[in-house]
Amino acid sequence: MADSGNRGISRIIRATGHSWRGLCAAYRYEEAFRQECWFCCVMIPLGFYLGDDGVEKALLVASVMLLPLVEILNSAVEAVVDRIGPEWHELAGRAKDMGSAAVAIAIILIGSVWVIVLWF
Repeated sequence: MADSGNRGISRIIRATGHSWRGLCAAYRYEEAFRQECWFCCVMIPLGFYLGDDGVEKALLVASVMLLPLVEILNSAVEAVVDRIGPEWHELAGRAKDMGSAAVAIAIILIGSVWVIVLWF
């Protein structure tokens, strides 16, 4: 049941706080997320520089920004699976593998977009 006093701007402020804590937790506890943040720090400015027009810049930058987004979702799935218990279960392994596959697809997407935009 939602808190009835949590509406309007106070809801937005509270949600922003949750989002900020989530980003900080991802950076603090997830090595892959930290690496991807540094990758973004290099690739996003490069995307703005190498894109010829607004559409190219948007494609290059958005494809890179998709990677940490997918990594956060993957980390969330892993955290929930790990919270349930340490014993191995086929479904838990499948969930973790699917999260990892999503990250791999995001990396393939980045490569594909950059090759298409910059070389075709």
